[in-house]
Amino acid sequence: MNLRLVLIFGLVGVVALAWSAAFVVWRAAELGALVGPLEERHYPSLTVVAVGTGSDYENPERLGPSTGVAWGNHIVLVDAGRGISEALRNAGIPVNQPELVLLTHLLPVNTLGLDDLLYTGWLEDREQPLRLLGPPGTGALVEGLLAAHAQGSEALDRALPLTRLGARIEVEEVEGGYTEEIDGVTLRAGALSGGPLPALAWRFERGKRSVVISGTGWAPEELAEFARDTDLLVHEAVYIPPPEDIEGAGVIADPERLIREAALHTSIEDVGALARRARARQLVLIRMRPPPFYDFQIEVIVGKTYDGPIIIPEDGESLTP
Repeated sequence: MNLRLVLIFGLVGVVALAWSAAFVVWRAAELGALVGPLEERHYPSLTVVAVGTGSDYENPERLGPSTGVAWGNHIVLVDAGRGISEALRNAGIPVNQPELVLLTHLLPVNTLGLDDLLYTGWLEDREQPLRLLGPPGTGALVEGLLAAHAQGSEALDRALPLTRLGARIEVEEVEGGYTEEIDGVTLRAGALSGGPLPALAWRFERGKRSVVISGTGWAPEELAEFARDTDLLVHEAVYIPPPEDIEGAGVIADPERLIREAALHTSIEDVGALARRARARQLVLIRMRPPPFYDFQIEVIVGKTYDGPIIIPEDGESLTP
């Protein structure tokens, strides 16, 4: 073999080794971003984090509903839907950093992630109990959740050097009118009546800025009043086709179920008018599920009755009121 071939093969070998090393480094960096420890987040101003923007139906692109309100090192979650740990990771928030969860109501869509948040955060060395505020019935929910995991959590406690307080939930049941101040931010609960179970909307105020987050489709007038003049209204916009449209398209569906499900939600045709009555300066739409399939379609429909900015965030996106 002549010298030229030796040099060529040597060069190819060096390139192959360099490429392999680069791939290993890239893969290590990728895995670090996926599962490596996250630094505690700090937010210089009041910020809304669309942690999970999906609904109760499966959607790999939108995890279950959970909205974060953050300032300084404080992170409060409104609701804790399915996949909460992964949703927090996508938002760059350590799973043990949220200190308080506020529930809007006790339908499973809002609570499926509570045990995930509790125990995954415990494994990440949460040292204090997770606080939980919710409507009447929240205590019974948590009691059942902790009982279901009692055997496993006790075994984990014996096996690993974890702070036992980190596996606890401190529950307080609240009603409309509840107020609390946390490091310069006032949070208030507003009752939303008329649904199948008690429900709350939550308002955050810091200085002249305010955010209102709701998880229900009933009591639109009460919500509009509670959200009056807010900078950011975070709410749902759901399309549930009327039975006659389904039948006309030749699709088999239970008309009674469609009617009952529509009563639980704010429709995509009505949410703009609700935001306009509230005089909300911006409208953020969550709990999304198709159809429509494109953001511009939603914006056109909602924009017919609301002329402010309409935001349809992706999971993990941060917004400033």
